[in-house]
Amino acid sequence: MPETFLITGGAGFIGSNLVRHVLAHSDCHVVVLDKLTYAANPLSVEEMRREPRVTLVVEDIANASAVSELFATYKPAAVLNLAAETHVDRSIDGPGAFIDTNIRGTFVLLEAARAFAGTLPAERTSRFRFLHVSTDEVYGSLGADGQFQEETAYAPNSPYAASKAGADHLVRAYFHTYALPTIITNCSNNYGPFQHPEKLIPLTILNALDGRRLPIYGDGGNVRDWLHVEDHCAAIHQVLLEGRVGQHYNVGADNERTNVSIVDTICDTLEDIAPAASNPSIARAGVRTYRDLKPFVADRPGHDRRYAVDASKLRGELGWAPRRGFEDGLRDTALWYLRHRESLQAANVGYDRERLGLSAK
Repeated sequence: MPETFLITGGAGFIGSNLVRHVLAHSDCHVVVLDKLTYAANPLSVEEMRREPRVTLVVEDIANASAVSELFATYKPAAVLNLAAETHVDRSIDGPGAFIDTNIRGTFVLLEAARAFAGTLPAERTSRFRFLHVSTDEVYGSLGADGQFQEETAYAPNSPYAASKAGADHLVRAYFHTYALPTIITNCSNNYGPFQHPEKLIPLTILNALDGRRLPIYGDGGNVRDWLHVEDHCAAIHQVLLEGRVGQHYNVGADNERTNVSIVDTICDTLEDIAPAASNPSIARAGVRTYRDLKPFVADRPGHDRRYAVDASKLRGELGWAPRRGFEDGLRDTALWYLRHRESLQAANVGYDRERLGLSAK
């Protein structure tokens, strides 16, 4: 009989891509637990409601009674926790939601998983997994050299990063205190299809196509390591199946780019697939090229200068490696947003792609 995986946050960007990956690479049934906040992708939700191997449960992971009932009903072989508030700028404007979901919600899931695992026979308990998906932002900011390793001390600098660090510590504690078979992954910046337009790459693509300004925080020299979401999902699935319990695994692609170079690459990609000379929005903006839309603006408060993760543990132990080259992956991503531009605009009522995270000033 096929196993059941419980994927929390499965209607979001990484979560929905993970659901697709699991369906394509296993015969599992997937239960998606998602509150369907603004970040849930409506295209993904429609897709899940049509898929017979997916059960979508609309609920908050911080609702203890609902989560316990979910475990009792579906008896999952594994929990993959991707439910989270994730946008740093929103965490500056309103950190409360990040504490509620990322810390309180993770605690509720851990408690429900611990209670459920206690009801299982020994053989099933040994195979049960609680995989918590986290971020490299928990490590803080790097200088010009080096990479984050699994042993790097946590030093979060934003409310978002602090909330994810707190959740990671809880997951670790439940392994060491209660012997709950947990694993944590910490990934670098993801990009790809189905990402909410508040994030850098889709925001830049959509604003450029509309002839809107492309604001660059600070001097644009902040560095991130970019990972295609499909490579990330393959890593998560492999860690779930083969990773050692109680361990952390960093997931990154050794693809460091400054923010300004990311914006320039997007502009150059759009010039190839949707030339500015043929885009009436660019003419209305009074510029000639997509690159002309770039202004430099005041930096984000507490903006970490550089992230870079060392994924050698994951590569060495499990044989994982990213398959998507950045230029090709970015081109495919731009084409996806170009094709889905109208539906995304219709779905994101209430968010006009304005800059967030200014309340700290």
